[in-house]
Order: sequence, then structure tokens, then C-alpha cells
Amino acid sequence: MKPRVLVVEDEAAIRLALTGLLGREGYEVHPAVSGADALEKLLGDPFDLVLTDLALGAGPSGMDVLRATKQNRPETPVVMITAHGSEKIAVEAIKSGAEDYVPKPFDNDEIRVVLRRALERTRLERENRELRERIDREWRFESLIGSGAGMRRVFDTIRKVAETDLTVLIRGESGTGKELVAQALHQRSPRRTRPFLAVNCAAISRELVESELFGHEKGAFTGADARRVGRFEAARGGTIFLDEIGDMPSATQAKVLRVLQERTFERVGGNQPVEVDVRVVAATHRDLEQEVRRGRFREDLYYRLKVVEIELPALRERPEDVPALVEHFLAALATRLERKKLPVTPAALARLTRHAWPGNVRELRNVVEQAAVLASGPAVDEEDLRLDDRVRTGDTEGRASGSAGEGSFSDAKRRAVERFERSFLLASLRAHEGNVSRTAAAIGMVRQSLQQKIRELGLRDELREEMSPDDPVD
Repeated sequence: MKPRVLVVEDEAAIRLALTGLLGREGYEVHPAVSGADALEKLLGDPFDLVLTDLALGAGPSGMDVLRATKQNRPETPVVMITAHGSEKIAVEAIKSGAEDYVPKPFDNDEIRVVLRRALERTRLERENRELRERIDREWRFESLIGSGAGMRRVFDTIRKVAETDLTVLIRGESGTGKELVAQALHQRSPRRTRPFLAVNCAAISRELVESELFGHEKGAFTGADARRVGRFEAARGGTIFLDEIGDMPSATQAKVLRVLQERTFERVGGNQPVEVDVRVVAATHRDLEQEVRRGRFREDLYYRLKVVEIELPALRERPEDVPALVEHFLAALATRLERKKLPVTPAALARLTRHAWPGNVRELRNVVEQAAVLASGPAVDEEDLRLDDRVRTGDTEGRASGSAGEGSFSDAKRRAVERFERSFLLASLRAHEGNVSRTAAAIGMVRQSLQQKIRELGLRDELREEMSPDDPVD
């Protein structure tokens, strides 16, 4: 579709000249003879760009047109035409949201360049916004990111149980994001305005865990010189997240069971029941069924905890989510360090997707952040990654090679990498009008390697009409 441009100019000769020039450039031009005429036209169908003279005689001025445009459609770029000596006013217009200004007398080439640049910037902003919205819609759920079947099941379960007060048991390997699931449950519950408190049961000594959870009375033990409120009491009305509950001592397990059954507990050293209204979400990486059989975990507590169970897949089981996670971590790091976000090359992304990730999402984040900080070039490349592919979790190799045919893990990884490479390279080539050299430079890839990838992925036929004749694939 032709870009729709509103030209606002009260001088007939200039208005006709601009209308003819922009029409020949392929724009759909809508002239306005005054500021009032422009304001009326702005109430109709949206324009892709507004070109307005700053001084419009009697009635609304170019600044009024600018303000009306930004009020009704902030994303529409406005380019001002200014008379000689009004540069100060033009600067004020830029501060008020104008995209650019062109001083009179102007030449045709200057108008062409300024409008083309304004429309291109707006197009890129719109595409970036749409991409972010698509990622948020298709990949992101609260602070969780994923699009595969495993993560979709997790998201679906959270949606169904968040509004209830049911106890939830989250299972998964270390680093898979169990606390993020607990936070998502809290944020989508009626308790969202009340506290969310996380307790790592494995990080608290056995002697202090009951005091940490339930508080203590003054004089309960040596050093208890004042009453202390525990985590259950502090989380009243909200959610308490008991991480690594499989490491909780047996005596403490009995008290947690009482909280779940009776909604009361006693502080250490006290004998008065304390009533509490709190939702319990627990998590573990241990095999609780085996812990129950060995007598290390209470069976009655186990069944109280797993009213609803959420199983988080390991990162090696969802390689299709690695690209989105990498982009998220690079963007977050750039924001935190107040620096430009580095792109990642297809080779680096393929290596990240192939890795087994024994430390799961937490390990991926650490590797990506380290690579971005220490990157030697304009993009995160394969050489920047500090990975040891010999590192495996216990049964990773078995999972990777145990299945045969199309359903095997290695095949799934290969297909996920190929889908991403194909989509990424097609988009990059089209963004640079099929020019291989410019595309290779933009994504930090050697031109010959890009040509090889185009052949391997069969992109040549798909892009044949778009490839630059001055930069052939072969």
C-alpha cells in the first residue's frame, strides 16, 4: 500500500509542487489548504506521515497541527517546513515531538530524503513493537518464557489454579524457574496485593529453620532476646513459597502439615496458637515419592502438598525456547548496564541450542550475560561462549539418544535450530533487499558462510526474485 501523507501548506504554489513531487515518489498525497483543514482531515483515516508548514497564516498553526497529530496518533511522524530564521521555533517543534524539519527554500532531494527517513524509522519502530507484542503474547507468561508443549502445559495449569487457594507442588531440576512459577501463581491470585515470601529450606540450618518459619518467643533459646515474627506470620494474607521442601527436617514437616490442616501454629518457645491465612506453594528437585519410601519425608505432608502438581521441563527438553530466552537475557542485560543490546549470530545461537544445559535456564542466563560483556565484536559469536559440551546431567545422554526416529531429542533439537536459522536468515535477507554482503555484515557472519547456509536451507529459490543481481549467492 502507498504511504498516506498529509501535506499542510497555505501557499498554493508550494502545496501543488509538494503534491506533485510526492505523488511521483509513490505516496498517496492528501493536501490541506490551512491548519483548520488539516485538523479536520486528521479526524478521519490515519496518515502515515504529516508534512506541514510551521506558519499557516490565520487560524491554527503548524504547531497546532503537530500537537493534534501527537494527541490523536502519537506514532505518526510529523515533518515541519520552516521559514528562514525560524530555526529556534523548529527546535521547539522537535522537542514537542516533530520528527524533523526542512528550512525554506528546500530542494526536492532534501524533501525526499527526510520523508523516506522518517517513514523508515516509524516502520522499524512499529515492527519492533509488534515483535515485542508477539513475544509477550506467544512466548511470555508473567516472567516465564516458552512456547513449547511443556511450557504451554505449565502456563495452562497456572491460569486454572491461580485464582484458587489450592496448595501447589512445583517439581523440576535446579535452575528451571520454580520460583518464577510461584510468583506467577501469586500475581494472578486474589492475594496479589499481599506479601509473597520465599524461603529456601535447604539454605537454613536445621537448628534455625523452625524459628525462621514460625518465629520464636523471647527466651526460647540462647540469643532469643526478643519475640520474632516468622515467615508464615509475615506472609499473612499472601503466599509463602517453600523452595526445596524435600530438604526440610522431619520435625518441621509436622508443623507445616499442621498449618495446612488447621491454619494455626505455635512460635518456638510458645504455647499460644497463632492463626494464619496464607497460601502455600512448595517446590523440590527431589523425588519425593522415593523420599517417602525411605522414611525421609512425611507421606501425609506429601499428599497435602501435591493437591496440584506442576512439572517444569528441563531446558534440554525445550530447545525451541532457547532463542527467545537468549533475546530476553540480552535485552535485560543491556537495560541493566545502560548499553546497546548486542545481537547474537546464528552460529552462536545454534551452539546455545545444542548445549545440554545441566544448570538449565539459570546457566543459560549466566553464559549469555558473560558472553555479552566479554564479546570481542559487534555481536555475540560462537567464540564468545564459555561452554563445556562434555558437561552433562545424569541422564542427559540417555534422553538425547534413547529414542529413535522423528521423536528423538537430537532430531527435535536439529529441527528447532533449523527452523530458527531459516526464519532468522529469511528476515535478515529481506530486510537488506536480498543483498548477501550487507546481510552478512549486519548479523556478524562471514559472507561465504552465509552463502553456504542459504544453499543448505534451500533459501535461494524462495529469495530468487529478491536477491541482488550485484551480489549473487553463487
